[in-house]
Amino acid sequence: MITVIGYRSPLGPLTLAAEEGALVGLWFDGQRSFGSTLPERYIRAFGTLPSVLSQAREWLDRYFSGRDPGAPPPLRTASTAFRNAVWKLLLTIPYGKTVTYGELAARLAKDLQLAKVSARAVGGAVGQNPLLLMIPCHRVTGAGGALTGYSGGIERKRALLSLEAGAP
Repeated sequence: MITVIGYRSPLGPLTLAAEEGALVGLWFDGQRSFGSTLPERYIRAFGTLPSVLSQAREWLDRYFSGRDPGAPPPLRTASTAFRNAVWKLLLTIPYGKTVTYGELAARLAKDLQLAKVSARAVGGAVGQNPLLLMIPCHRVTGAGGALTGYSGGIERKRALLSLEAGAP
């Protein structure tokens, strides 16, 4: 059974979902694709939290304090092999850095031993990320560093990048 909690961030409320020791969802409330991986039935946690949700709260506290929060708690995604490969690649983007969709596509093509991977296809997978912040899709920009799509909203993307840029 999936367990859900809320988290009050400086950029608006978040919903976190966990199942069997892994975080399976993290969304800004009301964002596009909110709760995309939640089943119809889940438990809203009160009182003592499952360990992974406590770890996730601590990670978010460090993140929103402007510090590199380190490795995220255990994460689990359930999607296509392509999306999972893109999301795994997003986890390699260092805190405070950005990469373009084209750069990700080139890296993915190399990893998958393909001649080419479409930046648009990578963008589609990035846009379906069910674990915002933990899988840092906000660190992906358009060509030349242009701020493009973010399911949490462009203003939040700008704020997250600014927060990371100010880190020691």
